[in-house]
Amino acid sequence: DVFEQPQHVGHKKIEFHITTDIPAVLRINSEKEEKNGKRVHTSNVFNIKFIWFQYLYATTEEINNTGFGRIFPAPSSNDKMETEEEDDEIPSEFISRRDLEKNRLSREEMEKFSVFKNYEPGDPNCRIYVKNLAKQVQEKDLKFIFGRYIDFQSEVERNMFDIRLMKEGRMKGQAFIGLPNEKAAAKALKEANGYVLFEKPMVVQFARSARPKQDASEGKRKK
Repeated sequence: DVFEQPQHVGHKKIEFHITTDIPAVLRINSEKEEKNGKRVHTSNVFNIKFIWFQYLYATTEEINNTGFGRIFPAPSSNDKMETEEEDDEIPSEFISRRDLEKNRLSREEMEKFSVFKNYEPGDPNCRIYVKNLAKQVQEKDLKFIFGRYIDFQSEVERNMFDIRLMKEGRMKGQAFIGLPNEKAAAKALKEANGYVLFEKPMVVQFARSARPKQDASEGKRKK
């Protein structure tokens, strides 16, 4: 009753009104003393009021220090997105997770394209195969996308990162990309498959490893 509700803009002073009535607890104690034949002197009443004032002041200070009544706004969705972006420690010269998600087709949209018909990711390995690339695509474009899965501070990963873009013949519009390990390749496949690059969605799969001729001949014998 003695406090005003704080406003959400700026600081506002807290005002309170001190009643001239003696608090119930103190009044009961005074009545008990009178019943016991003791008179309450006027100065004692003044002291009681002064103590009550100190109590209210101390309580007000405690409320101000603890932040009673303050309303802190809940973090918005934009703040959450910015936090996630900060967690994504990818150098600025490579595509961000947000841009990947923004320009990637959904599963429902992929079903409308014939290039995703009977799509199979293939057997996991550290090399991926990309097809349905637009003719404008260059190696730097693929490096911009798939370079986010490489730790360029590691000499080993830098050496294992390899891009082979086919620009002529039957393999035109396709590429093979070597990544450091299967984990990086699996993440690249999951996040980049269906990404629209130059108005064409990329189809990303695990590259097929060529089988040795000896294994193929042994397979025929078993049959």
